[in-house]
Amino acid sequence: QVQLVESGGGLVQPGGSLRLTCTASGSVFAMYTMGWYRQTPGKQRELVAQITYDGTTTYADSVKGRFTISRDNTKNTVYLQMKSLKFDDTGVYYCTQRLRYWGQGTQVTVSS
Repeated sequence: QVQLVESGGGLVQPGGSLRLTCTASGSVFAMYTMGWYRQTPGKQRELVAQITYDGTTTYADSVKGRFTISRDNTKNTVYLQMKSLKFDDTGVYYCTQRLRYWGQGTQVTVSS
């Protein structure tokens, strides 16, 4: 059974930074694409960033240049470094492995 546990969310002012962490257990982590999605009330869950097993990254246009996804296969962990945060970045951020397994989500609130 794959388990994904996110952490690192919180309340931050516009322009601030946060780093989200997702640690996986129960799978051969290095083999799989990992991703971060976010969801806001009334909207579908949307891709924020993903990273393949070989380190190829993809970003939503809205976060390009501000967010960085990375992974440490020795720690079964994927990170999302978020900088220059905006009000629109507010939401629940979910970690996913292959879109098959999901974490419980971590709340990010950007507010002044």
